[in-house]
Formats: sequence, C-alpha cells, structure tokens
Amino acid sequence: MNKSILSLSLASILGAVTMGAQASDHASLLKQVEPKVIEWRRDIHQNPELGNREVRTAAKVAKHLKALGMEVETGIAYTGVVGMLKGAKPGPTVMLRADMDALPVTEKNDLPFKSTKTTNYRGVDVGIMHACGHDTHVAMLMGAAEVLAGMRDELAGNVMFVFQPAEEGAPEGEEGGAELMLKEGIFKKYQPDVAFGLHITSKLNVGQLGYRSGPTMASADRFEISVKGEQTHGSTPWAGADPIAAAAQIVSGVNHIVSRQINITKEPAIVSFGKIAGGVRNNIIPEEVNMVGTIRNFDMDNRAQIFEKITHTAEHIALASGNRADVKIIEGYPVTVNDPALTAQMLPTLEKVFGAQGMIEMPKVTGAEDFSFYAMEVPGLFVFLGGTAKGTDPKNAASNHSPYFIADESAFKLGTRALTEFTLDYMTQAQ
Repeated sequence: MNKSILSLSLASILGAVTMGAQASDHASLLKQVEPKVIEWRRDIHQNPELGNREVRTAAKVAKHLKALGMEVETGIAYTGVVGMLKGAKPGPTVMLRADMDALPVTEKNDLPFKSTKTTNYRGVDVGIMHACGHDTHVAMLMGAAEVLAGMRDELAGNVMFVFQPAEEGAPEGEEGGAELMLKEGIFKKYQPDVAFGLHITSKLNVGQLGYRSGPTMASADRFEISVKGEQTHGSTPWAGADPIAAAAQIVSGVNHIVSRQINITKEPAIVSFGKIAGGVRNNIIPEEVNMVGTIRNFDMDNRAQIFEKITHTAEHIALASGNRADVKIIEGYPVTVNDPALTAQMLPTLEKVFGAQGMIEMPKVTGAEDFSFYAMEVPGLFVFLGGTAKGTDPKNAASNHSPYFIADESAFKLGTRALTEFTLDYMTQAQ
C-alpha cells in the first residue's frame, strides 16, 4: 500500500476514534441537560418579558453562565448578555445566539405554565406571551452552554454565547436588538469567526430541520407617505388639490415598482400598503392623507432601488395633481443571508442530528430576522427547528405569533444538540 494512503487511512481511523469518543462524551452531557432545558423553558414561558425589558430572563441567563465558569458581560443593548467560554486549545471563536423577548399577545393555550402576565402596550391592556418561541431558544442555548462548558478541556477554540434582547423590535423611541449589540461593540471585543442561530417553527414537525443556502429571510422595512393637498368642498374639487385622488394613484404607481421597474428574476420583492387614513366627512376633500406600508425583499441592491423609486413615484404623482408627497423610509432588518460555503460545510453536521429524512430545504421566508445583522459581519447560518408534535400536520398547527402557538418539548433536545454539534464540528474542521 502507498505510504501516503496508509498515513491518510490511519489518520482517518484515529480521527474517527477521537470524534467517536467526543460524541459519546457529549451525548451523555446532552442527555443530562435535557430535563433542565425543559424546566428552564417552562419558567421563562411563564414569566415573559417584552423587548429591552428582559430583566428577569437576562439575570437567569447570567447566573447560569457564571456558574459554568464563563466570563459574563451584562447590560449590553439594555438587557443583553454575552458569555465567553474559552477552550483549552487554540482555535476559532464560534458565536451562538438566542433571542429573549416575548410579544404583546394574550396566551390562549391551557398549559400548567401558561403566561398570565399583562402590560399596557401602546395604550392597550394586553397579555405578554412567548408566542414566537424565544423562550425555547434561550433554554436550548443555556443547555448547549452547559454541555460545552463540560467539554472545556477538549475545545479547540472559544464559544461566544449571545443572549439578545428585542429581536421583535425595540419599543418606540428606543434602539435595540442585534443592531444595537453590534453598535455597542460585542464583535469588536469578542471577534467571532462565525455565527450560528436557530428558530423553532410550527411549520415543521419535531425531527425536521429547515435550511436554505444564500438569501433565506427577507429584509423588512417600513415606509410612510404623507400626501398634502388643499382642502375644499366635495362638490368643487377644482377649487383645491385632492390628496385622496393622488393617494389612490400613488398606491397604483408604487405597486408597479416591483412588477415593472425591479429585476425580480434576480430575487423576489414585495411592497404592501397596510393603512391609508384621511378625511372626516363625505363631502369634504381633506387637506392630508397618510399612508404606511412594508417592503420585503431578498437582495440588498434591489432594496436600495425600491427605496429610491417609492420616493420618486410618490413625489412626482403628487406633484402632477397639485399636491405634495413627503416620503419617509424607515430601514428595518436587512436580508438574512446564509453563507453558502458555511451552509455546505455544516450540512453533514445537521444530517448527523436530524438524519437525511429530516432535512428540509425550505423556500425563501418573507418574514425577517435581525440575526441578519450578525451575518453581515461574519459568515452566518440560521436554520429552522421543527416544533410541531409528530402526527400533527403542520398546516393545522398554530403559527408563530399566534396566541395558540405551542412548541413540543421533544424538539428541545434536537435544538440543543444542533447548537452543540455546530460548535464542535466547526472547531474540528478548522484545525
């Protein structure tokens, strides 16, 4: 046998033995932590907190990470927590992220740990609920932290655990979420090489894992258009400038931007109006009409073009009828892009956890995620964890953000393991 082939074969065997022993070690740790993950999740679910107000949740996380012997920083972007686990051997820094915030939704599930918390949100009394599964994300990452901390002496690199506030958006008048954590310097300080995240979803069954390479979740931006005319009697519209008629033409014009002015063979895009308000009486043409809407898109260059064309279209249509349009674009989350090379690299890891039959290549998602900010800084991979109980058709399951949303607890061990395997395999492959 050729010496180089023999050497390679021996290296492969030794590597397999080492990885087999490592797998055995962390399999035991994963089994031990599973009931804790369920307990943590139930506690967090029963005590939800809105964005930038996750004080109790952050304290629970920080206490856990400190008990594991990590360097822990708190108070980032209001309530964010970063734990740094330093391995015994040199290697890359892997970032794992979980979001902590709940939603202003009144829970309608009959669970022993259901949320009964309430708040006044924008002047309305409403419940608070983990209707998007962020409670499960926190618990699973706490579990992965315990497993990986138990393997500190074997880790060839460092693990950066990010527990992030306000993924659902910051309160009015405040900054928040991933963008603010980056603004406050967490990447400059801890310098991760790669970022991993997951999101539980009712659209997949337990045992399934959704993934996609490249653009995966849309950018999400808001626009506001104020059309200002000249008030007059409805019987004499020529005596003023009608902002309602101009607004109607603007809706039509803006809806033609995507279908006629953007190259949608590159990536799809959506522009939708959500509200139009103006006037108080049937026979009075008002002075002003206000419109708001959303922009969803999967290409950052197209996104910039859409911003420009909405402004141009609204202003010129208004001007043509003697009105004036003031356009404001409020940038939200960028496109969430899974790094193609990293995705390909990690697919065997995911298949190891979920099996080939559990791997689902998903279509693009027009929802948005602020994990996108991290993935703009370093190669990122964001995947979807099936959360609907086996035997239940996901088409009939309550969606994320529903007051009936529920995540099956048997999914948590898979999510915890996926986060753990991401870390271990990436570090191994980096050697």
